[in-house]
Amino acid sequence: MRIASIQLNVSEGETREARVVRTLEMVRGCRGADLIILPETWATGYFSFERYAEEAEAEDGELAKEAGRTASDIGAYLHLGSFIERMPSGEFANTSLLFDRTGRVIASYRKMHLWGLGSEESRLLKAGKAIVTCPTEFGILGLATCYDLRFPELFRCMVDQGATMFLICSAWPYPRLEHWLMLNRVRAFENLAFLVSANCVGIARGRQFSGHSNIVDPWGTVMSSAGDEETVIWADVDPKMPERVRDTFPPLRDRVLRCSL
Repeated sequence: MRIASIQLNVSEGETREARVVRTLEMVRGCRGADLIILPETWATGYFSFERYAEEAEAEDGELAKEAGRTASDIGAYLHLGSFIERMPSGEFANTSLLFDRTGRVIASYRKMHLWGLGSEESRLLKAGKAIVTCPTEFGILGLATCYDLRFPELFRCMVDQGATMFLICSAWPYPRLEHWLMLNRVRAFENLAFLVSANCVGIARGRQFSGHSNIVDPWGTVMSSAGDEETVIWADVDPKMPERVRDTFPPLRDRVLRCSL
């Protein structure tokens, strides 16, 4: 299985329309990958809070349609990262979509843990309530977004639903780079699962994103990583590895407490 994580520059000065075109071209440039992942709220920009309502779309809006066509064109699973969703209720959510090789949406996740420190996200958006995992030809994939990384119970619940790989889209800024690096590895090895993250880079509203997207194996070993420039990282992984590791290494079997969500 070949994975590509697109670490995208979301600096100010680029229109949403131009960024969407450019980003989907980058996705097409990853032809040959089985799975491609994009960062969090890359089209609008995480810190552009005043644009959330204006640029919000329905789950089946134009961005999702374009992404689905792109996934179908290159025959890859595509994690769209996330976008600001206008829900049927009129409220807004930070929503991720996963497309299969035919361009069909097979999973939708609304960010559960909303960030409020120096951010308007928790005020403007409605938190999701559902843990989302999705069966694929590579095993069961679990979806999470940025701040979710700080909550181990979410990932353990995804493991209890059979997840063997976590997909994390993010807009994680400096100065908390060390937290990001540690949590990418910890969430992988404590759950004996692959973890694939796609983070933003660039400067927006005076805040610098930290980049350092990762592909981490179930032992917590970083297979591929980025710096703080726009780039694509790649890794070839064996989707059966988590099963083998869990068969031979006992922490998940030896658990006393179980997720009750």
